[in-house]
Amino acid sequence: MTIRLYDTNARQVRDFVPLTPGCVSIYLCGATVQAAPHIGHIRSGLNFDILRRWFRHRGYDVTFVRNVTDIDDKILRKAADQGRPWWSIGYENERAFGSGYDVLGCLPPTYEPRATGHVPEMIEMMRGLIERGHAYVADGNVYFDVRSFPGYLELSNQELDNLRQPESEGETGKRDHRDFAMWKAAKPGEPSWETPWGRGRPGWHLECSAMVHKYLGPVFDIHGGGIDLIFPHHENEIAQAKAYGDEFARYWVHNAWVTMSGEKMSKSLGNSVLVSEMVQRWRPIVLRYYLGTPHYRSMIEYSEEALREAESAFARIEGFVQRVVEKAGHVEPAAEVPPAFAEAMDDDLGVPQALAVVHTTVRQGNSALTADDKETAVARLAEVRAMLGVLGLDPLDPHWTGADRGDDLHGVVDSLVQLVLQQRQSARSRKDYATADAIRDQLVQAGLEIEDTPTGSRWTLRG
Repeated sequence: MTIRLYDTNARQVRDFVPLTPGCVSIYLCGATVQAAPHIGHIRSGLNFDILRRWFRHRGYDVTFVRNVTDIDDKILRKAADQGRPWWSIGYENERAFGSGYDVLGCLPPTYEPRATGHVPEMIEMMRGLIERGHAYVADGNVYFDVRSFPGYLELSNQELDNLRQPESEGETGKRDHRDFAMWKAAKPGEPSWETPWGRGRPGWHLECSAMVHKYLGPVFDIHGGGIDLIFPHHENEIAQAKAYGDEFARYWVHNAWVTMSGEKMSKSLGNSVLVSEMVQRWRPIVLRYYLGTPHYRSMIEYSEEALREAESAFARIEGFVQRVVEKAGHVEPAAEVPPAFAEAMDDDLGVPQALAVVHTTVRQGNSALTADDKETAVARLAEVRAMLGVLGLDPLDPHWTGADRGDDLHGVVDSLVQLVLQQRQSARSRKDYATADAIRDQLVQAGLEIEDTPTGSRWTLRG
């Protein structure tokens, strides 16, 4: 089977043909670290984590680059407002993003470059663009001449005559108001670096073009990001890179937003839900299920009700996994996923259709358990674990059990809870039902769900 992806530039689903057989190179626009991440920020990382896992399952060697924009107008404004160093704000929020990705089970990138670490590469790119007549210097700024690049605006499908280019303070000396800044002249109190054209700091768009060139070369497979980046960021990246001589990205893949009341989740709108707050209220694996299982090109309208539905849906999967393990012991994931799951994932990362296969397999496994067909139940669990592994949702994965963090907190809690459950069972055996009910009520108040089964009592954490 061939993986097919919706290419924003082609405006259609295309067969994925790698630049190098057996390898795939992906660049994802990562965090601009002016604030801690909300779930809308993290959705992009989750979607591309699933894409990466699927490529890996299909046998590809994946190079995954996700940058950090640690110098930006918003960061500098926040630093001025708070009276703090700009790098302090950037580093604090970079760590918050890293924690957000990690707590939701995203694999670490192959490379995670910071913009401020690549000023020499930016200077080299600007020098080449100036020499080729695609950029010019004015009042200490360096601008890209959009009229010099015939393919400008093909990605966003706009007309140049109607273009309104976002600008920031100090962008003076433009030949055309539609030109965009690659380098911004130094201002008092702001960080700056020395260049042949005077001191200044990088513009947002230049950073990614330079870092892509350094880590993935003049041509690579997939460039990703949120749909809000199509213009101006990705459009301007293309102009810089191709005018410099790079072929640049062969596929453009964009994920949709998380919305609240129909609006994009945004700190500026005051409608964001921080990851650090959400994981205190919902188990991280449930939050990953909620954010990662809709189709990546579909909007997610945030609501507590939708999260509760996600929690219930995942609980059905998790309950099956636990019941089979209790009956049969450890079960390894299958080497291959069911064909229907693979077909859905190959078709533009069709996670909702793939998830339907997961739930169907869980129902088949539960039927086997009811019929006391241990062999079939084990086979279904092996398939379920293989599929959940692709989605980053396998509850038996070391990331979720804590084993990959050098601790076994779940095991410690389990031992303590089992002691209490034994006391409850002893009370029931003595027909001391008041004590048994009191123990159960205390466990529920502590945040545990208790289920009595023919083989004994089982506990899970409540959402």
